[in-house]
Amino acid sequence: MLTNYSPEFTTLWSFTERGNWATHRSDFRGNYAPQIPRNVIEMYSEPGEYILDPMVGGGTTLIEAKLLGRNALGLDINPAFVEQIKELLKFKSPASNKQQVHVADARELSFLGDECFDLVVTHPPYLNIIKYSEGKIPEDLSNISSVPKFCDEMEKAALEFYRVLKPDKYCAILIGDTRKGRHFVPLSHYIMQRFLKVGFVLKEDIIKVQHNCAYTKRWEWKAKRDKFYLIMHEHLFVFRKPRLNEDLSRIRYSTAFGNRNE
Repeated sequence: MLTNYSPEFTTLWSFTERGNWATHRSDFRGNYAPQIPRNVIEMYSEPGEYILDPMVGGGTTLIEAKLLGRNALGLDINPAFVEQIKELLKFKSPASNKQQVHVADARELSFLGDECFDLVVTHPPYLNIIKYSEGKIPEDLSNISSVPKFCDEMEKAALEFYRVLKPDKYCAILIGDTRKGRHFVPLSHYIMQRFLKVGFVLKEDIIKVQHNCAYTKRWEWKAKRDKFYLIMHEHLFVFRKPRLNEDLSRIRYSTAFGNRNE
């Protein structure tokens, strides 16, 4: 039974309570609320289409895909996560579709064909803020502390997402920002630029407000002492893969002078 859910219609999303239906896990640190992939899947795909989550983590995307009647493939570099998700997907759903999950690196998807997915939805790590393999898997993106190195590796993943996505279809990523030396690091915008570099065009920049952060109170004293504000938002970027020979000049430049909601 769905609780605490209604479709979003603006670019500001705020979920004060995390959805707890089906087999969603609130104890998987760093996963996103199921309301996020549910809104994206309902907006940008149709029943029976094929969804890819190449950094599937706690399995939120695949659970929602199963509930919504979409076929989905989840990939993760951490074998332990893959086994956990297989268990989470054993619930019954009235929809008829398939979900698969395998161990793989999002930067190397050569086992997947070109233009075979209708939607990509994923939630990458934010540098090494949460280490998902505790350093035991060297290739794990969450072990990278260097901003330039992280962006370079994410660009490799973006190239693969672009390749496997069908033209005129969408890729959605939720990513946040961080601080280094008390200064704001706009990681999300660095990553956005890498996705634009590989050929995507930006469809939406949705601001997702963060709630129920366990460490907020612990950091308030430091924020006051060092004069910075706690980061309480993330960016949900929705990119589109252009059609072959599509004229992008108006999309990339002219809309800056037109109707803001066109």
